[in-house]
Amino acid sequence: MYQLSRIFRSSFVQGLVGGILGGALIIWVMSPWLGDNIINTIETEQKLTLSEDSAVIEAVNKVSPSVVNIVSNKNVVSIFGGVYEQVGGGTGFVIRDNGLIVTNRHVVSDEQADYTVVTSGGENYKAQVVAKDPFNDLAVVKIDASGLTVAELGDSDALVVGQKVVAIGNALGEYQNTVTAGVVSAVNRVIVAGDGEGMTERLEGVIQTDAGINPGNSGGPLVNMAGQVIGINTAIDQDGREISFAIPVNSVKSAIESVLSTGSIKRPMLGIRYIHITKEFAALNNMEIEQGALVIRGDGQGELAVIPGGPADLAGIKENDIILSIDGKEITEDRGIINILRDYQPGDIVEVKVYRSGQEYKFSLRLGELES
Repeated sequence: MYQLSRIFRSSFVQGLVGGILGGALIIWVMSPWLGDNIINTIETEQKLTLSEDSAVIEAVNKVSPSVVNIVSNKNVVSIFGGVYEQVGGGTGFVIRDNGLIVTNRHVVSDEQADYTVVTSGGENYKAQVVAKDPFNDLAVVKIDASGLTVAELGDSDALVVGQKVVAIGNALGEYQNTVTAGVVSAVNRVIVAGDGEGMTERLEGVIQTDAGINPGNSGGPLVNMAGQVIGINTAIDQDGREISFAIPVNSVKSAIESVLSTGSIKRPMLGIRYIHITKEFAALNNMEIEQGALVIRGDGQGELAVIPGGPADLAGIKENDIILSIDGKEITEDRGIINILRDYQPGDIVEVKVYRSGQEYKFSLRLGELES
C-alpha cells in the first residue's frame, strides 16, 4: 500500500512537468498535502490492523494453555469377526485447576469408550466423565491433575453481532490448538443438531459465528478479544460455508456450579412430552394458537404425553394442552421450554399458563428433577 502512494505521488510530478504553469502550480502545491494525508491514512490503517492482530494474539495466548484435546478409544468387532481400535477426538477447556474440564456431551457420549485428555503442554491423563447435561450438549470430565491453567468465563449475554471472536480446538481430531478467527454472525439462534447417527437435539439461544469450525473442534472455547470464553463450539452447518454454532457460556454456568456443589448436573423438568408450535405447524393442523408447546405422546409404546405422577400430572396438565407461558415468559419459536427452565432449579414453584379447548387455564406446579 505504501508503494501505491509513492506511485500516486510520482504521477503528480509527471503532471507538473507536462502541464500548463497555472495547473502545474496547483498540483505542486496540493500534491505534497494529498500525499502526506494518504500516507497518514495508510499508516493509521496499518496501526489499526496491528492493534486488531495484537488483540487476537493476546486472547489466544491467554486461553490456549487451558485448552485440551480429548481422545476416545474403543475396541470394535467388525462384521468379519476381527477387532480394531476406533479412535475419536474432541476438545475441552479447564474450568478448575484441579482437573475439571468442560466439553460437549457428544464428545464423551460413548459409555463403552475410554477417554484421554492431552493438555496443551503434551501431558496425557486418563479422563473420567463426571456429568452430562440433559438440557445442553454439555459434559464435564475430570482428570487427576493440579495447577492447571483455568479459562476465564465471560458474559455471553453481552455479545453483539459483528463482534470479533476466536475459536480454538483440535481441528479434525489431529491439529491440536488450531486457531480460527471470525465474528459473531447472529445470536439466539435455534437449531436442530444431529450426530450423523440419527440422533438429533434442539439447541436454543446458540451463537452463530463465521469462525472456521471443523470436526474435532467440538467442546472447544469460543473466545472474545478479552481472552474470555463466551461459548462452547458445538455444531457446523454442513450445507453452508463458515456457518458454525456455539452454546452461550451463560447457559452452562449453572450446570458448572451444580457439578461443583453436588457432583452432578441437576436440571428442572415439567414431566411432559411436547413439540414446539410454529406458524407452519399451526397452519397445517388448523390450529388457532400459533406459538407454544403442544403436549403430545410419542409414536413409541410408553412415550406418554404426561408422565404419571410427575409435576405436570399432579398439577392437572393433560395431553393436547398447549403450554403458552411459564411464570409469564411466553414460549415462542426462539425461546422454548428448555430455554426458560434454565433460570430455575428442581423444587421451584412456577405458574404455567395453558390453552385447552378454547380457554386459558393457570396451573401452579413444583418442578421435578431431570436425570442426566
